Amino acid sequence: MTQQIKYKRVLLKLSGESLMGSDPFGINHDTIVQTVGEIAEVVKMGVQVGIVVGGGNIFRGVSAQAGSMDRATADYMGMMATVMNALALKDAFETLGIKARVQSALSMQQIAETYARPKAIQYLEEGKVVIFAAGTGNPFFTTDTAAALRGAEMNCDVMLKATNVDGVYTADPKKDSSATRYETITFDEALNKNLKVMDATAFALCRERKLNIVVFGIAKEGSLKRVITGEDEGTLVHC
Repeated sequence: MTQQIKYKRVLLKLSGESLMGSDPFGINHDTIVQTVGEIAEVVKMGVQVGIVVGGGNIFRGVSAQAGSMDRATADYMGMMATVMNALALKDAFETLGIKARVQSALSMQQIAETYARPKAIQYLEEGKVVIFAAGTGNPFFTTDTAAALRGAEMNCDVMLKATNVDGVYTADPKKDSSATRYETITFDEALNKNLKVMDATAFALCRERKLNIVVFGIAKEGSLKRVITGEDEGTLVHC
């Protein structure tokens, strides 16, 4: 029996840290294979998937490792870290027989296509995974904002924010054992309760464009598929 798909086209935001596994930095082979395997499963169901990946596992412009470095320079270094992660994801997808394309907001013609909206939409319609690298191509903007921007540009049905917790909670579940997970919450409620779903610029763009967000734990086996089929997984932030 074919499972019902709730979302046909999605933008998946992956943090760089989600690729580290138990390693202190870099890309953990088993972790990236597991993550890509979860995504490949929904691609085979007919879901069109765009991905924005961070670079915090390699370099983050606002981190301590940037020190007194000029912020714009540090941010550009962080953007290049996202390109490294995007190339690793592309390789992992193609190992599984899933066609993938990397589009970079910074021009790097030898290793990635320069971002072009019509081409990206064409790839999605052809069933290819499109990995958007280098954030927005501008310093001072997070990859959360890049994900919101690409999700809106691609006319996605939903933005999926993969995190290390399985949803949005009333409090930090690592610090408060009584914290409970929201199944659904509105944008306004999340603002009023000061819940940090994503950075303020990204959150405002999703709210303005009526692009709902699902926050879920990518490390849980089958979690992405359950989100796609509309099961109770993660937290839906909606208008």
